[in-house]
Amino acid sequence: MKSTVGHSATRTEGVAKTSGRVSYIHNLAVPGMLHAKLVRSLVAHATISSIDTEAARAVPGVHAIITAAEVLTVLPDPYFGPAFHDQPVLAVDKVRFVGEPVAVVLADDVRAAEEGAALVDVQYDELPAVFDEVAAAAPDAPVLHEELRPGTAFADLKHLKGRRDTNVALDYQLRRGDVDAALAAADHVVTHTFTTPAIAHAPLEPVVAIGQVADDGGLIIHSATQNPSIARLEVARLFGLPESMVSIRTGFLGGGFGAKLYPKLEPLVAVCAVLARRPVRLALSMEETFSTLTRHASTITITSGVDADGTIAARRVDVWWNGGAYADIGPRVTQKAGLTAAGPYRIANVAIDSRAVYTNLPPAGAMRGFGVPQVAWAYERHTDLLARELGRDPVAFRQQNLLHRGAEHHTGTVLADTANEEVLAELVQAMDLDRPIERSQGPVRRGRGIAIALKAVVTPSTSGAVVRLNADGSASVQCPTVDVGQGSMTAMAQLVAETLGLPASRVRVTHADTDTTPYDTGTLGSRSTYHAGNAVVGAATAVREELLEVAAPLLGAPVEDLEVEGGEVLVRGGQGRISFRDVMVSRVGVQAGSITHAHEFTPDYTAPDPETGQSPRITAFWMTGAAGAEVEVDTETGQLRVTRLVVVGDAGRALNPELVRTQLTGAAVMQLGMSCSEELTHDEDGQLTSPGLGFYKVPGFLDVPPIECIVVEVPQRDGPYGAKGVGETGTFAVAPALANAIADATGADLHALPMTAERVLAAIEATTEEDQP
Repeated sequence: MKSTVGHSATRTEGVAKTSGRVSYIHNLAVPGMLHAKLVRSLVAHATISSIDTEAARAVPGVHAIITAAEVLTVLPDPYFGPAFHDQPVLAVDKVRFVGEPVAVVLADDVRAAEEGAALVDVQYDELPAVFDEVAAAAPDAPVLHEELRPGTAFADLKHLKGRRDTNVALDYQLRRGDVDAALAAADHVVTHTFTTPAIAHAPLEPVVAIGQVADDGGLIIHSATQNPSIARLEVARLFGLPESMVSIRTGFLGGGFGAKLYPKLEPLVAVCAVLARRPVRLALSMEETFSTLTRHASTITITSGVDADGTIAARRVDVWWNGGAYADIGPRVTQKAGLTAAGPYRIANVAIDSRAVYTNLPPAGAMRGFGVPQVAWAYERHTDLLARELGRDPVAFRQQNLLHRGAEHHTGTVLADTANEEVLAELVQAMDLDRPIERSQGPVRRGRGIAIALKAVVTPSTSGAVVRLNADGSASVQCPTVDVGQGSMTAMAQLVAETLGLPASRVRVTHADTDTTPYDTGTLGSRSTYHAGNAVVGAATAVREELLEVAAPLLGAPVEDLEVEGGEVLVRGGQGRISFRDVMVSRVGVQAGSITHAHEFTPDYTAPDPETGQSPRITAFWMTGAAGAEVEVDTETGQLRVTRLVVVGDAGRALNPELVRTQLTGAAVMQLGMSCSEELTHDEDGQLTSPGLGFYKVPGFLDVPPIECIVVEVPQRDGPYGAKGVGETGTFAVAPALANAIADATGADLHALPMTAERVLAAIEATTEEDQP
């Protein structure tokens, strides 16, 4: 039997999805359930003076209306959040962004709930608001939260408890060398500032959850969540219940991208179910998801000092992350993206300050790339501008300064099993930059650009798995990774099949359910292949070892002479064989029982020094991604046409090459939209002016250029069969590659996303004005 790892096995759920048989949480109905609709704030910052629900209660079919007053009868401290306990289940006394939930209407059907919600009258006393991340960090800005309340999940945030009178939720810093002295001595010192906007996740299946009270008084929550384990922890903490009394169940997700990563609706539907004594379903519309969680807007200033020979001697990076009204996982984005904000370059002197800032916009949290697309946009634009100022070729400039495998990163962690050199070399070869292109045709200008970026996987984190060899020789896997479309069930089945010597078709992976599947930090940050994969392989290895111990006396051979293949135990050299089923039958005399083992995987980690950010083991593995683009720009309209896009990603070892390619391609298309058209816009009062897909342009099929996907394989030695995650890698470098190509074509420099036709044209016109005498 040939190896299953390294081959593009058919997706285990492929037929069910394409035939429409897959059931999503959004389609789930529980007998007797009520439907919920949120009443949302219409102002950005205010105290709540009154809530009048009389008219809403008169609507036929309305069962109940719940406000913070009712929530407080169930939860004395109704605040949740993964980093800080700062977000109320429903607004308590104050609202902090337009769209914040203030009340919830429960009714027999959705229409009655919507009609009732429209009749709830909330009166406010408005307060000063602040929307810009840099302005909000100033000492005189209106303060959103009187006091910081770190949660229990992250020990390194505990020192922030009690911090007052500031919107800066976290200030992460990294220090290496003497930046001030190196900048003073450098031959060239250049500073640039770049910005990125808030972005919507826009999964096709919006956020949805159903809460119900179990027969034993516990809570059952069906949720389209990427993180059942953390949802259970938070709900149990809020209600003062043991974790065993809270069950979070999920299925296939219709996309997530970080929007469903940490608790959103779970605490509220649980409260509603307890108060109503009936199951309650709350499903957000696409428009509502735009005001529930976003990707962080950011402002990034980079100063670099370069020696005469082209060596980058020093770099200072200041990052302000617009975290919105509630922190969500923003402090982790601030840290984990912040530590790579100087780029994948060998720089002896580095200073990074990365700040999570509260503002009166919707909360921002994790999104595909975990902040790296924002910082990479800045440092790779900055790199091209530096090369131009020095009169250097941008590729040669990168090659000269690139961090190589085995070198120390700016954090002090060695870049083990990292493919920076290979990824850049593959990109350069694919782009064939020495090939001449026709630069102009009338007003249309053509150009090419490249970019490369580095990401550290979120560490520390933990994954568990259970593998059971059934009596008939098939295998069942309880893995907490949520399949959000990335094909994780297929990959996990391949890992178990490889370890046990089974066809992948004989392995079944179950959906995450906190009653049965082990703990997992979450389906996030490209961590699952490595973390959950190692857990699955560990459990499967233990099953194989016990199987061989049982088979050894049956075959009359020592364990070390046995191997597994094709659902059989074989003696090396062809001296005998026995099927898995017959081995299992030999244990009790009939086809019964199982061999079951669990395994939990947590990689080594050393917390960074809080003053310098230095650590010998700050991440379990590194991801390298690069992109190259060829573009056409109409200099009369600013219209951009991407004629070619090359995406290169390091996958360690590709467990399923086709899944890897689709992940890289999908990530690139997603980032293409965020580069060229996507932006959540707000007016001066904080009102969202792009509420839904009718006002927010995501890429359609006609917007997608030809994409070439190149998978680089440098095995991750401690990964499962050499593999590591790749789900975000395609997002890293697309935006700066496009902007660098635009600059190559027109000389116009872009410092802000998205690169709309209006923004491109303005940059072209500014360049033309500068060139005039």
